[in-house]
Amino acid sequence: MTGEFLEIVEDLSPANDVNGLRPWKIAVIDDDDAVHEGTRFALRHFRFADRPMEIVGAWSAEEGRALLRKHPDIAVVLLDVVMESDAAGLDLASQIRGELGNELVRIILRTGHPGEAPEHRVVLDYDINDYKAKTELTAERLFIALTTALRSYEQLKRLDEMRIGLELIVEGASRLFDDCSLTTLAKGVLIQLNTLLAIDCAGILVMREAEDGHPTVLASTGSFIEGANKLNFDRLFAAGVKTGLPMTVEGLTQLFVRTGRGVEILVLLDHADALEPTQIELLSVFSSKLAIAFENVRLNEELREANAALENRVEQRTADLAAVNQRLDAQAALLRRVNAFKNEMLGMVAHDLKNPLAVVLGRTEMLSTISRDLPEPNATLVSTQLNYIRTAANRMTRIVDVSIAEALADAFDIALDRRRVDLAAIVRSAAGLYSGLCEAKEQSLHVECPKRLLVTCDPDRMAEAIENLLSNAIKYAPIGGAIAIALNAGERAVTIRVDDSGPGLTQEDVMRVFGRFQRLSAQPTGGESSTGLGLSIVRRIAELHGGNVEVIEKGGLGGASFAIVLPLGPQEAAL
Repeated sequence: MTGEFLEIVEDLSPANDVNGLRPWKIAVIDDDDAVHEGTRFALRHFRFADRPMEIVGAWSAEEGRALLRKHPDIAVVLLDVVMESDAAGLDLASQIRGELGNELVRIILRTGHPGEAPEHRVVLDYDINDYKAKTELTAERLFIALTTALRSYEQLKRLDEMRIGLELIVEGASRLFDDCSLTTLAKGVLIQLNTLLAIDCAGILVMREAEDGHPTVLASTGSFIEGANKLNFDRLFAAGVKTGLPMTVEGLTQLFVRTGRGVEILVLLDHADALEPTQIELLSVFSSKLAIAFENVRLNEELREANAALENRVEQRTADLAAVNQRLDAQAALLRRVNAFKNEMLGMVAHDLKNPLAVVLGRTEMLSTISRDLPEPNATLVSTQLNYIRTAANRMTRIVDVSIAEALADAFDIALDRRRVDLAAIVRSAAGLYSGLCEAKEQSLHVECPKRLLVTCDPDRMAEAIENLLSNAIKYAPIGGAIAIALNAGERAVTIRVDDSGPGLTQEDVMRVFGRFQRLSAQPTGGESSTGLGLSIVRRIAELHGGNVEVIEKGGLGGASFAIVLPLGPQEAAL
């Protein structure tokens, strides 16, 4: 070594800086006391970036590892290669990067045995920053190497602090955006600034709605809690408007932002130490997020107010609708009672008036035939009276038909009174009632049904459906034509089929045959009237019994064929 390293000096304590700046920490790890003393002497006046030097030492790799654990802020390590072992320094360099995870500290290897660890291999295999032989490391070269290492450390440290600060900003911004009120947000901003700058400082956040508006203190900490009234906010806002950047005003660090809606935010921080450049840069980045955060809170407040107003309107409309629904329910109940009464009256009209009228007309035709064999003048007198009866019965039939059509145009509900009945008897009764009308048109009526067939149904409604099918067949079968009604029972269903020898149905007729008030292509052959509701009533009655109506364009007699199919219950059987 040169004489610069051989001079023995007393131990130097860390220099105290008049500017109050923290000294650079330099670690000397070497098993040679002379190297420690020579290094301290050579660097006794060293300063970098106006900051002094603090040297800490260790005499083995194990002591060096403990030293770096105790002082993670060491900037540069002057590390000997050969200590307790030939590769002790190299092993420690690997442990510093790996085990200790210290990527910032700059490592300068110094060796008195260059051949033990060739320079090119060491630089390639280990994460070090310089490699010097002790014989060539003069005071001047040590100064250059240390200055380069500290400059590199300072840049890396600033980048690392910036990274940590940006992570805090991102984390803090996400929390700020979660705040749902201006006061909560303002308190969160002051807390995040203390965390970001890693200092304990008093703070105050003031908001002004417009440039000439009245400032409002949203949050304050420390000395600002009692001293806010001593600040001239108008002058501070004016200074913020002029620069728009973090700045120092009246000994306070000031942030100023303006939202997209023109709301101005002023943040003042009171701290003992001057802020470093990295901290100022982080403040600039953080302040850019404030406008978005406050705008977000304002939008949330407006959204909450709009939601509250909407909820009030919905609540009022709901109450109004509930009242309307109550009135509608009351009216619906009344309509149901009225409709039930109307249905009862319709049933009475259909069953107690129309069907007896059909019998009267049928018997009138029979009596007219019999009266021809009476002697005069009795034959003429009886024929005249029968004409009166026939005319009155036809007029009453038309009135009943029109009344039913008008009533059913508004209500088509049919109630059922199910009970165990003999369906064969119902079929024979209906055929008997309409036999007179068949005779009047010289039509034959063939009835085919078992002696007895017990099923569960509404006898009146089923009779109405069968009579409608018979009436329909008589109307459209020609004079002298044929009509057949048959009742058949299967394992799962019973079928009531009515055929006629009329013109049958077209495909278009089949598509609309069950529609209400429908007129088909064929015309009644005897001038009879038609409401267009008969077949729709038949299908409705069948569906209410769980069945259906089948229609064939050309049936067994050449004309239309309709069949009511009713399902049998599990306990029902044909008898």
